[in-house]
Amino acid sequence: MDDITLLKQASRQFHPSAEFVKNAAISGMDAYRALCAEAERDYQGFWARLARENLIWQKPFTKALDESDAPFYRWFEDGHLNVSYNCLDRHLVNGNADKTAIIFEADGGEVTRVTYRELHQKVCKLANGLKALGVNKGDRVVIYMPMSIEGIAAMQACARIGAIHSVVFGGFSAKSLQERIIDAGAVAVITSDEQVRGGKSLPLKSIVDQALEMGGCDEVRHVIVHRRTGNMTGQVAGRDLWLADLMAAQSELCEPEWVSAEHPLFILYTSGSTGTPKGVQHASGGFLLWAMLTMKWTFDLKPSDVFWCTADIGWVTGHSYIAYGPLAAGATEIVFEGVPTYPDAGRFWQMIEKHKATIFYTAPTAIRSLIKAADSNPDVHPQQYNLTSLRLLGSVGEPINPDAWLWYYKHIGREQCPIVDTFWQTETGGHMISPLPGATAMVPGSCTLPLPGIMIGVVDEAGRELPDGQGGILVVKRPWPSMIRDIWGDPQRFIKSYFPEELGGKLYLAGDGAIRDVDTGYFTITGRIDDVLNVSGHRMGTMEIESALVAHPLVAEAAVVGKPDTTTGESICAFVVLKRARPAGAEAQLIAAELRNWVAKEIGPIAKPKELRFGDNLPKTRSGKIMRRLLRLLAKGEAVTQDISTLENPAILEQLKEVS
Repeated sequence: MDDITLLKQASRQFHPSAEFVKNAAISGMDAYRALCAEAERDYQGFWARLARENLIWQKPFTKALDESDAPFYRWFEDGHLNVSYNCLDRHLVNGNADKTAIIFEADGGEVTRVTYRELHQKVCKLANGLKALGVNKGDRVVIYMPMSIEGIAAMQACARIGAIHSVVFGGFSAKSLQERIIDAGAVAVITSDEQVRGGKSLPLKSIVDQALEMGGCDEVRHVIVHRRTGNMTGQVAGRDLWLADLMAAQSELCEPEWVSAEHPLFILYTSGSTGTPKGVQHASGGFLLWAMLTMKWTFDLKPSDVFWCTADIGWVTGHSYIAYGPLAAGATEIVFEGVPTYPDAGRFWQMIEKHKATIFYTAPTAIRSLIKAADSNPDVHPQQYNLTSLRLLGSVGEPINPDAWLWYYKHIGREQCPIVDTFWQTETGGHMISPLPGATAMVPGSCTLPLPGIMIGVVDEAGRELPDGQGGILVVKRPWPSMIRDIWGDPQRFIKSYFPEELGGKLYLAGDGAIRDVDTGYFTITGRIDDVLNVSGHRMGTMEIESALVAHPLVAEAAVVGKPDTTTGESICAFVVLKRARPAGAEAQLIAAELRNWVAKEIGPIAKPKELRFGDNLPKTRSGKIMRRLLRLLAKGEAVTQDISTLENPAILEQLKEVS
């Protein structure tokens, strides 16, 4: 398509078929509006009804919402339930015990299937093993594992005994892992000897060892290791044990620990605008309710569906839409260990064809990289594969640009599958704004309308509502069950980050800019308003990367900004001042490579700057403040036409145009 055609298409509405609407869980806009009206009319009653209808309670709740200690809201607090019971045990008695729960495909193509009965047994044995090691309700367990059935079972086993898990993405460094272990106060770590991605074996257990050797992790009593490849060097007697050995002697039955709906289910660390990761704390009842409901509403889940979310369990998408939501809803889901380009860029399409996936949920970054691959190699173009099993597509992690949306719609969905472009965050626990596939007309690049019960607004810096068509700050006006409950161990940071006084202290600050269309009321996300980058759907704080760079002995000062990237959405551009003379040529390239590797070691490969630029100084005002708006212009390659009268050192801008 040429640019003019794309622009015309991007403003066009795409409607679900009459057949899809007819069979949808939420069928037509009248059904959507009816749910929204119910929430407006009786907000607490709306959520109470949904919680009673969708979750199994050991002790029913008597009050939906407690606002007495706002913004520390409490939902269904006097009700007792167990998340693992709601995900597994319910299916043992409703006729789904022998239904396939997970189709696991390893990096090399090997496929393992487990039924709900088999997954329940595996989870119970691991839960009993954890209890035998002295892991109790309320204890924190860090999970540092690859995509695997065992990784999901570890999360479910923690939930079963009331332990609080904190999953750390397998791409994070030993230092990042150590920081999270310390902050959570973990008593145990569950890991694998290695992970396998793209045909390569990558260490995990040795990184855990490095993290623990750094100190401060004194509460960790056990390291439990899943044997993925068998390649593990060094075991600490009395601390390290194989997962299989732990489970071997355990019973296949483990009574669930019934907990308050407000009992923390997990802590998941996400980057903030300061250097320290934030431990986002989610509650058991509210989180599970929304994960399950959005499976039914956003994905229109049917009993016959084969659902595939390509995320990693180290991110919130892997929590809500792999480890919990699909299982609570009784779905058959695909779990994939590898990468979309191995052994070639047709891997996703080959898997959809082989497993007859019906719902496919992936990130714009993956879509854009596969568009490039298909353009350069016809053999991996999706038209070479039978994708007719697909009935619904989804996008997650960042806004999807209209041209990628249209390619996805045409080449993967055959212009027959609705696309749910979902906006949400680690902190929201599930989708906030998204098309409902049987109701909402889709517009490429817009996440469209809030889900029923989610009260969205666009405000200015003082918290005043802005008129449609005027861009501003995205906020949520009412608490909702799956929202973040706290930042682990730092309630003041929770208030400052999400309910700032500048906005009146009652609006949830999403941290994103947005604009609402005058005609349709549709929302479009315009990007982060804080110093948080979104690279391939992964959030990273600029301060975190800057701190890592400055920790290198050569670096005196560093500033990091985001730069638009056609594949990853945003890439990292670092401006660096060394403690010695500014390097040039081959020397600059060598030092840039060293600093990239340093950042990968300090944080993880995902945080590597794509570009490094060296200068004698950074552009600063006379008061010493770095002028980041100028750095953003330089990163984009745009001319500096703004007023720079307050800039102390204008000549520095020419130096910083040069990429090493």
